[in-house]
Amino acid sequence: MTVRMRHTRSHTGNRRSHHALKPKRFARCKQCSSPVLPHTSCANCGTYQGRQIVDVFKKLSKKERKQKEKELEAAEASHG
Repeated sequence: MTVRMRHTRSHTGNRRSHHALKPKRFARCKQCSSPVLPHTSCANCGTYQGRQIVDVFKKLSKKERKQKEKELEAAEASHG
């Protein structure tokens, strides 16, 4: 490369100033209070904006299902 094509440190730094990663912002699920990405359904209880969207218990075994139901009941009781 020739000297006339060289980018100065400040120009390189100005360009790279927008490359920083921003931290993810989380919202709280209204149903179970677990952290959820905005505009997505809750992976823990399967609700979105207060409505049941995904059946989370469908793929679980009987033992896991009972345990999950207990956790959700406890979360709802402590939440409100």
